Amino acid sequence: MSASFLQRLRNIGIIAHIDAGKTTVTERILLHTGLIHRSGNVDEGNTVTDFMPQERERGITIQSAAITCEWDDHQVNVIDTPGHIDFTAEVQRALRVLDGGVVVFDGVAGVEPQSETVWHQADRYGVPRICLINKMDRAGADLDRTVKMIRDRLGAHPVVIQMPIGREDSLSGVVDLITQRALYFAEDEEATVQIKEIPAELLEQAAQRREAMIESLADVDDEIAMQYLEDEALSEKAIKTALRRATCAGAAVPVLCGSALKNIGVQPVLD
Repeated sequence: MSASFLQRLRNIGIIAHIDAGKTTVTERILLHTGLIHRSGNVDEGNTVTDFMPQERERGITIQSAAITCEWDDHQVNVIDTPGHIDFTAEVQRALRVLDGGVVVFDGVAGVEPQSETVWHQADRYGVPRICLINKMDRAGADLDRTVKMIRDRLGAHPVVIQMPIGREDSLSGVVDLITQRALYFAEDEEATVQIKEIPAELLEQAAQRREAMIESLADVDDEIAMQYLEDEALSEKAIKTALRRATCAGAAVPVLCGSALKNIGVQPVLD
């Protein structure tokens, strides 16, 4: 294997509490990377990674499943792990080989017991993580409450890099706080990303959240802190570089949001 190939290789685990939406996220990842042409559904028992009859019958993941796909000139080996506490050993086996993890949280339930278990296991194995607040289309979903739970119950340092456009069943997209653009997702099978201006009614809130994002990042990155204190304009590249640095060091966790079931917000997770 060449060094350049290894630099473009990622072993990524999808980890979470049961029913937070791990397998649905995995299914959408396989769709967007072109590995499948029609995404399956856990309730219908036709997903790729839940291949055992018992998994399809019960609608839960029992055994970790690995599948290889490509995105942005990178090979990504995705491992869908079980969420049920009875199969924790499967999660531990997967964590040992991961370059990073996507921790999926239910936007309504927030941090759940098994979320804490897998989080602390990932701490033990030194696995860098990003967070996806899923199910933001559900009644009672709350981004800020879930982020507070990540901070308080997991002892993590979340850096929120997105905000939802719309609430609950009116969720239509997300605002990327780094690029300051609104991302909408077409209602076709591919959920093509449409990049637009931030809606006027969300501009003030987006500006406040971007400021909070930079402050959170400045808390864990000296370069950003210096630029922030000197009131310098921060470029997208500077923010992304610092965010990657802090994430790989385990000093911070980027937080994204969306709804895998509605195909909203999956491509930014891949990015």
